[in-house]
Amino acid sequence: MKNNIKVERAKHNLTQAKLAEMIGVSRQTINAMELNKYVPSTVLALKISKIFNKNVNDVFFLDNED
Repeated sequence: MKNNIKVERAKHNLTQAKLAEMIGVSRQTINAMELNKYVPSTVLALKISKIFNKNVNDVFFLDNED
């Protein structure tokens, strides 16, 4: 699963650390998600989407390899 977390963070002027604090995870978790090394739980994906005021499908998506 791919995501647009880094792009959305930039639009909202959020650091990895600030986003992590807002959703209750470590900065390393945000970094791993941005690098597509970690697939978040449904709850975590929904929290991130809510912060960005986006539909979850606008932040997270499947590519042809998934």
